Amino acid sequence: MVYLVRHAHAGSQKRWSGSDHDRPLSVRGQEQAIGLLVTLGDHPVTRILSSPTVRCQHTVLPLSHHRGVPIELVSSLAVQAPVERLLELVLDPAMGAAVLCGHGEQLRGLLRLLVGSVSCDGPLRLEKGSIWILDVSADTVGAAHYVPPLRRKRLPDLPRLTSAEAG
Repeated sequence: MVYLVRHAHAGSQKRWSGSDHDRPLSVRGQEQAIGLLVTLGDHPVTRILSSPTVRCQHTVLPLSHHRGVPIELVSSLAVQAPVERLLELVLDPAMGAAVLCGHGEQLRGLLRLLVGSVSCDGPLRLEKGSIWILDVSADTVGAAHYVPPLRRKRLPDLPRLTSAEAG
């Protein structure tokens, strides 16, 4: 299984005065990141890969802490990386049960590539903080299942990231 995660809500790029690479999650985004713990529940996760951007890293940080799995920064998940590199990453037999956190443009491009050959359970939605669960075996994606981000009212009482943990 490969879990494609679109980074959680990070607020407005236009209102952020720093580098877009460093744009952090909003409060809503932090809640969506914690929601990944609930959504992935007992699903096995052996690797966590992220785009180098802060918003992607912070999206998977609670999951990394909870599971004790380090975050690997991967250029194939960067905003401008070619979709073909992401496809190679998804189909890599060594990937195992991995969470891949990236950006909407790139993830949407990958899903469009797969649409003709993969059984999808609905339209190509891609909300911030959402997950596409890809059934990957024998170098092919057999099926894709969309899981929307959890809403605040469905979240358990879990601690928020402290500023030290958020980096």
